[in-house]
Amino acid sequence: MPLLNSLPLKSFALSLTAALAVSACTTVPPQIEGTFSDITPARVDPAVFGRSVRWGGVILSTEAKNGQTCMEILSHNLDKYLRPKQEDYTAGRYIACKPGFQDPMVFTAGREVTTTGTIRNIEMRPVEDFNYRYPVLDVDNLVLWEKRRKVIVYRGFNDPMYYGGYWNYPYWGWGPYYRPFPNTGYAEERTLRPDPSIVESGDKVDRNSRE
Repeated sequence: MPLLNSLPLKSFALSLTAALAVSACTTVPPQIEGTFSDITPARVDPAVFGRSVRWGGVILSTEAKNGQTCMEILSHNLDKYLRPKQEDYTAGRYIACKPGFQDPMVFTAGREVTTTGTIRNIEMRPVEDFNYRYPVLDVDNLVLWEKRRKVIVYRGFNDPMYYGGYWNYPYWGWGPYYRPFPNTGYAEERTLRPDPSIVESGDKVDRNSRE
């Protein structure tokens, strides 16, 4: 049935499927919503100790000791879903500490987190030969994001055995055989937006079953 294989219909179906796949994840955990001080890790000084902030980024290391777990985080700007953006820019490093045990094999280097809490102080640590000023955040709410997944999105492809109808006969017209219809589509790699994997608020922990 040529109508079922029509180019506009197939292109629309492929585009719709791709759009749904790429934009499906739009969850914003309510625990990290709200209004916070507009302070970046690089701008922290003693005058802002005790301020509430919302920072996020990529974990560099995790250490559990003395009844708490502290993560060294390379900060990134957050997108509209409060996830760290994938970008080269950083507003500085910070240390996020939360009472209790967070397994370093889960909160491992390279994972993305968003944290809210109050600025405790500044801690000096070496970064290679540089003495770096790390603001320390007492964490109230913590979101560990799922690992980012990549998908291949196909745009503008036709069925390779598309039956082309009456035009351009005898090349793609009515006849006893299906004839290849020229494809002008292309494929591109896209990264899906990650959903929360673990959301911690106080003593309450919510986990996504996919992780």
